[in-house]
Amino acid sequence: MNTAGTIDRPLTQDPKKQAPMKPFPSEPAGSAIEDITTTGAYDSRQNRTREMQLIPEALARAHMHDRLHEAERERRALRLATARRMQRRAERASMRARRALAMAVMQ
Repeated sequence: MNTAGTIDRPLTQDPKKQAPMKPFPSEPAGSAIEDITTTGAYDSRQNRTREMQLIPEALARAHMHDRLHEAERERRALRLATARRMQRRAERASMRARRALAMAVMQ
């Protein structure tokens, strides 16, 4: 697997191959000599961009969006089932009324 490391999971566990988090006190500030062994490790640590840091937030937002839509679908289904149940009840009441009317007319 050729994925570069991140801050939390560096590509290598060898501290000599990782970029230092802060300059060493023994190294003069602004030295012109760049350490070749740490350049690649430093670049690999830079792959954690702002977008990557916002991924969990975006995933949570998408998850909540899906949950809200699912809840709305369930509410619509419940309303539809209730409406059908009420319609059947009304049809049964109508049939009873017709039957009662027919019985009254026959006598």
